[in-house]
Amino acid sequence: MLLRIEDTDRERSTQAAIDAILEGLSWLGLEWDGEAVYQFARSQRHREVVEELLATGRAYRCYATAEELAQMREEARRAGKAKLYDGRWRDRSPAEAPAGIKPVIRLKAPLTGETVIDDQVQGRVVWQNENLDDLVLLRSDATPTYMLAVVVDDHDMDITHIIRGDDHLTNAARQRQIYDALGWQVPEMAHIPLIHGPDGSKLSKRHGALGIDAYRAMGYLPAALRNYLVRLGWSHGDQEIFSTDEMIKAFDLPQIGRSPARFDFAKLENLNGHYLRQTLDADLLVELERVLPHMAGGNELASKLTPQVRRQLLMAMSSLKERAKTLVELADSARFIFAARPLQIDQRAAAVLTSEARIHLGDLSRELEQVEPWTAETTEEAVRAFAQRTGMKLGNIAQPMRVALTGRITSPPIFEVLAVLGKYESLARMREQIVSAVAQL
Repeated sequence: MLLRIEDTDRERSTQAAIDAILEGLSWLGLEWDGEAVYQFARSQRHREVVEELLATGRAYRCYATAEELAQMREEARRAGKAKLYDGRWRDRSPAEAPAGIKPVIRLKAPLTGETVIDDQVQGRVVWQNENLDDLVLLRSDATPTYMLAVVVDDHDMDITHIIRGDDHLTNAARQRQIYDALGWQVPEMAHIPLIHGPDGSKLSKRHGALGIDAYRAMGYLPAALRNYLVRLGWSHGDQEIFSTDEMIKAFDLPQIGRSPARFDFAKLENLNGHYLRQTLDADLLVELERVLPHMAGGNELASKLTPQVRRQLLMAMSSLKERAKTLVELADSARFIFAARPLQIDQRAAAVLTSEARIHLGDLSRELEQVEPWTAETTEEAVRAFAQRTGMKLGNIAQPMRVALTGRITSPPIFEVLAVLGKYESLARMREQIVSAVAQL
């Protein structure tokens, strides 16, 4: 895999934008071979190719002024013509050039016949040459245009396939003409449909047309996102889950549909949930640590990642990942591990801690003091015995315990929570609620 940064647009090609591309690809697990190629750095090579075209008569200098070009465009639009430049400098001598005008270099495109692309997705696509302009190859300041630069770079890098969105299909005709003018072999082309939102309209930010960093911040695993993206608009029977090796072996351009695929966050979340459950606990802890600095509020949690907290997270991971579809949800479910005393109780959970419930917590905590060793099994045995002896339903004591230990009404299984927090912290949190009740009296 080769990587080329197409940075001819100097205003948009900021270092921050380039870094986002490099970091995003690395996070997705898409590693490239060798050093990245920067298109702007190859400008001299692009200009050399234009000189060749000038020498063979396949390009010419155009001295049309901005006012003339604006007039040509206006006249073409009034006449309903697709061709906006009238070719007035195709066969004129530079000796006729007006003083003070720096020329652009244009391709001397064929005026008759057809330009044809046999596209691996769109099929045979034909343009009438009479509708295609003599496109600009070098601007008046001698900087290459994107259209020229990509052709030269693709040729020099031995690119065999050009795969891109079908919004670039018209570019294929212009680039084909450059290839033909240079006598170079045209790579295979495949113009794939753009991705649409769930409502069928063009994908926008409101649908989720975001940078890769946004999907990382939302807690998606790289493997899950790769799997989801490869299935957008491409099918391989009924198979939904693909390892990277399976993708490489199975992927085939003709299997891409011509209709736009729809981006569906629900499907992505379900797929991500599958990958969360299939990931080894230790590996998932690594993924969580990597994503915390990019999540909203994640830096606070990252600052609390002591060796003890890491051990507790690893102990709880098998339960946490069963209930989460994203790393954000997993981190949220794990907040009881990061929490410091006095524990914050959310509003819904506070209603569970009635005076009666706090009394039972006090009685239960005294019995739990005797439990050794402290495990999910031994604490469950003690709590069940307490419920049976007092005539209580297990849920009537387990739910106040959950609130006292986590501050919420939902959590991993309560006896796993006890084991993860450990004896000292569990009893301290329960007693805190009893003391709190006494203070309120």
